[in-house]
Amino acid sequence: MSVSVPGTPSLLRAINDRAALEALLERGPLTRPQISGLTGISKPTASQLLARLEQAGLVVRDGIREGLPGRTAELYRINGAAAHVAGADVTPARIRVSVADLAGTVVGEHTLPTPGRTGVDVVARMAAALDGAAAEAGLGRKRLDRAVIGIQGAVDPATGRLGYASHIPGWHIPDLVGTLGGGLGVRVAIENDVNLAALAERAGGQAAAARDFVLLWVADGVGMAVVLNGALHRGATGGAGEIGYMPAVGAPLMRDVRRTHTGGVHSLTGGAAVLKLMREHGFRGRDAGTALGRAAAETEATGGRTPTGERAAADAGARAERALTELATRLGATLATVVAVLDPSLVVLTGDVLRAGGEPLRARVEQHLHSLTIPRPEVRLSTVQGNPVLAGALQQALRETRDAVFSTTAP
Repeated sequence: MSVSVPGTPSLLRAINDRAALEALLERGPLTRPQISGLTGISKPTASQLLARLEQAGLVVRDGIREGLPGRTAELYRINGAAAHVAGADVTPARIRVSVADLAGTVVGEHTLPTPGRTGVDVVARMAAALDGAAAEAGLGRKRLDRAVIGIQGAVDPATGRLGYASHIPGWHIPDLVGTLGGGLGVRVAIENDVNLAALAERAGGQAAAARDFVLLWVADGVGMAVVLNGALHRGATGGAGEIGYMPAVGAPLMRDVRRTHTGGVHSLTGGAAVLKLMREHGFRGRDAGTALGRAAAETEATGGRTPTGERAAADAGARAERALTELATRLGATLATVVAVLDPSLVVLTGDVLRAGGEPLRARVEQHLHSLTIPRPEVRLSTVQGNPVLAGALQQALRETRDAVFSTTAP
């Protein structure tokens, strides 16, 4: 029996192959001399490497790059068709799926409305959503190497059941991951939606350089992702970061956790609470994000200045300032508890509601948080574009698939 040891030719080839593939992913099409320069390997070794990767179907030729007079060089790029992955974002109202190739290019998307009733066949619904996105990409579902599903809940690793998700019917079945994987014929992973948003933020957003950070999500509900030493912290039951259930000053205790918005942080900072607060200050909207956005726009229009005297009570700028200050006070107090326990270097604000509050809300949250804590982490607004849950799901699926596919080159 042979045992691979550091320094053997096969191991060195694998290291060089991976370095070249990572360079192509990061920088796009490259020539042999460029790969040689970026990876530190010789040009003859780079030629052998590219031939090996081309034979394995992981790279393809991509035309010619003109150089100095009389000189040209062939370009190589990652073969996106070598593998495909899917990311999904599941809510009570719909399942949204994106399919990406190995290079990370999104090649298919589909949104499937879901019925709000019990007795839902979760495998059939998930199959229909994946089939729709795969078909747009010109693929069959069986061509997907894996799917990462983001959901408003968390799978308990000890039981395999989904928790914190009583509002999503059909998903509360034994061995959820195994059942879905077997029924779909695709490798499946299920991750909390806010955790996936944090992965997206770390991959290409505000948390790219942060090893320890928390991401606060406020939409209809409230959630948090915790990243410690560069890794997601999920907790013993997968529920780390479910701060909506946490007791909060000024809110009743949530005696029945199935009634989410009856107490705790949910009842102060969830979408329904924010909409109520904005309406109390005269800012209307079809949802919390719309109403809060109007208040934030008003503060920006007035530059944060409010008149004094009798006119102030009726002035929109003064009302907006009071509304944002009250919301920032609630959010700051919630974050102060988290900061006292975790001491993160960064807090990222995201979700439809917090993004609608924009810079006016961010600045007030940071100010109030820093008045309550000894550590003073920076507070930033998310910069991830589009759907951060889908972006994070694709990031996770691609990372796992690349790890597997990039190790298949010939020894």
